[in-house]
Amino acid sequence: MSLDFELDDAQRAMAGSVAQLCRDHAAALAGQDFPDTAWRALGALGALAVATPEGDGSAVNAIAVMEALGAAGFPGPLAAAFLAASLLPPDDPDRDAVTSGRAMVAAGTPPLLPFAPRAALFVWLEGDRAWRARPIGPIEPVDTLGGEPWGRVQLERGAELPGAGAARALAEVAAAAYLGAAGQALVDATAEHVRTRKQFGRALGEFQAVAHPLADCAIRLAAAGTLARVAAAGLDASGLGVGGRVSDTESRRARVDAAVARLSAGAAALRAAEVCTQAFGAMGVLREGPAWPLVRRIRQAASSPPDDGAARATVLGELGLPRARSAA
Repeated sequence: MSLDFELDDAQRAMAGSVAQLCRDHAAALAGQDFPDTAWRALGALGALAVATPEGDGSAVNAIAVMEALGAAGFPGPLAAAFLAASLLPPDDPDRDAVTSGRAMVAAGTPPLLPFAPRAALFVWLEGDRAWRARPIGPIEPVDTLGGEPWGRVQLERGAELPGAGAARALAEVAAAAYLGAAGQALVDATAEHVRTRKQFGRALGEFQAVAHPLADCAIRLAAAGTLARVAAAGLDASGLGVGGRVSDTESRRARVDAAVARLSAGAAALRAAEVCTQAFGAMGVLREGPAWPLVRRIRQAASSPPDDGAARATVLGELGLPRARSAA
């Protein structure tokens, strides 16, 4: 018996459309400023609404979109947009503003939130609960390695949003797909570099100290990509992937799988960022270098909510271990 987790024709077409959009905006994506025009175009394409019921969507559709965006290093609160689309009711104007690309969402636990200076919608996340929130006082911009606008802000909780566990699982799967694809794109670019770059009369890729870590990264990323697709299929099967409010054993298993996929992809992508930076040598740390655009996106996405902490707590809770316990 074998399981097929390949994308279907419609999902491949969807991914192809997103990839073409990324190519059309390649210059803006490589720049230092946030590509507002590309973000709005992404929303207009419908890519941020593919996991909503009215978008005839599913978690696997989110995988298709996020893999294409990750491979291009597309910036922005992507996982947070999927989270908000799952949390908010269909008739909520904020939901339409986020999925259409007209507005951004800042999601997480204050005071430090990604995209807080540019956000029109704030979602306070705490474990498996979420609240609509509003800023009280000014937002202090914070410089980040990835160049994305984070900020420190005090929030006031508003109405609690139901289905936060399901929405977080969808966001974790989306983030896992993005991180896995970004890591693989970085490994591919590095493999081409070490194939053609020579040292001591030999290609860098002929040295085991270079080739073996890259091969290890490729294996880890392939496994993480498979876990993300398995988790997405599980979310759809349980009803969670399209905003279902399910709380039985099957849905709990799907949420654990989503957390595992997020942890696996984050670790694999961060390891790839480290290995590939070293393989490029001095060029690996230059902002104008070939590795930097993807490295900074990986580090930014890996630290953005829902981050490792929430996923690790889910897995530890399933194992019956204290949730405050460290990964070690």
